Amino acid sequence: MRALAQLVFVSGMSLIAASPAVARDQIRIVGSSTVFPFATAVAEQFANGASFPAPVVESTGSGGGLKLFCSGVGTNTPDIANSSRRIKESELEACRANGVDGVIEVKIGFDGIVLASSKKGPTFELTQEQIFLALAKQVPVNGKLVANPYKSWNDIDPKLPATKIEVLGPPPTSGTRDAFVELAMEGGASKIDMLAALAKSDKDAFTAAAHTLREDGAYIEAGENDNLIVQKLEANPNALGIFGFSFLDQNTDKLRGNPVGGVEPTFEKISSGEYGISRSLYFYVKKPHVNKVPGIVEYVAEFMSERAAGEEGYLADKGLIPLPTDELKRYRTDAAALRTVSTVDVASKP
Repeated sequence: MRALAQLVFVSGMSLIAASPAVARDQIRIVGSSTVFPFATAVAEQFANGASFPAPVVESTGSGGGLKLFCSGVGTNTPDIANSSRRIKESELEACRANGVDGVIEVKIGFDGIVLASSKKGPTFELTQEQIFLALAKQVPVNGKLVANPYKSWNDIDPKLPATKIEVLGPPPTSGTRDAFVELAMEGGASKIDMLAALAKSDKDAFTAAAHTLREDGAYIEAGENDNLIVQKLEANPNALGIFGFSFLDQNTDKLRGNPVGGVEPTFEKISSGEYGISRSLYFYVKKPHVNKVPGIVEYVAEFMSERAAGEEGYLADKGLIPLPTDELKRYRTDAAALRTVSTVDVASKP
């Protein structure tokens, strides 16, 4: 049955209409640093079991990867873009404007965004409100938004460690950054009465206040290399780092994931939805390149197979939180049918 399902998948993917020629025999993949280890694992399995060269997988960040992906069709553009957030309407419009006629969306699983620290340092038991107060460029003080005055964590709450606020995180091109400001920062801002009222009266002003991070050294952009953040946390036990659960899962001998809202960032808590800072992970396939670059069909089939993305698959061993069985089957079917994503789809929440 598994072989038959893969055959149906491959057959469906091969029905694509003629598109511009792409003279390249190696798949090129760009995008999210969070999805990168999963895509790399699939690329290795794919190359071992098929008569195709191993795909080239680059970690460029979700935004940077989708920009490259949507830049056009041809040998100098990627075939697949990994993303730790859903593609934006503006990015789909850029794809269309540049001749990318059809983008296939594949949701692969879930991930939690963790605030990790060295096991040598203190434990930070945070709330979303405290995260916002620590990292927002402006915070409410005496009924007004002012430049963030908090220097140490215990300035926010005496129960927190008496250490300097120093958080290493991703740059604006990162899908992890997008998800963090939406889920953690905005979530924390909405719990403050003054900002909750602002959200009702002026949504744009609220979003600006909730999403704008400090630029005074408390928040440090550490690039797209999550392994570098891990190294810096080892060197500075009082600092925190923001990245996907999979990197914590790979470094549990060195790092701890700090609880948010009293909930530990564990596989089980993220999978159940109890951990509040979690998001969906995706990759996007350029439809005009299918059947033009050898192996795309087979790579997607491997990625969405039960042995890779299923509950007992090898990607779960690397920290991916698998989709429910029914949802995995649906995305597998949609990919086989070459179902493309539209701006209408993206306008609604995933």
